[in-house]
Amino acid sequence: MCFGQPCIGGHRIWVSLILDFFASGMTLEELLEEYPGIEREDVLACIAYGAELARDCYSISASSPPK
Repeated sequence: MCFGQPCIGGHRIWVSLILDFFASGMTLEELLEEYPGIEREDVLACIAYGAELARDCYSISASSPPK
């Protein structure tokens, strides 16, 4: 954690920053060039963390639609 935000272990790079870079169109290769201290596995962990949060926040109900 860095300033209350989840970050890459051993770094002060927020997970949300990595996800924002991907959302803006940056590639994995560009990201690793920009931040040579992080590894591919760190980035994949960020994506997995974001996916887990999305699952926790947005669940689809199997019940019938409202009338």
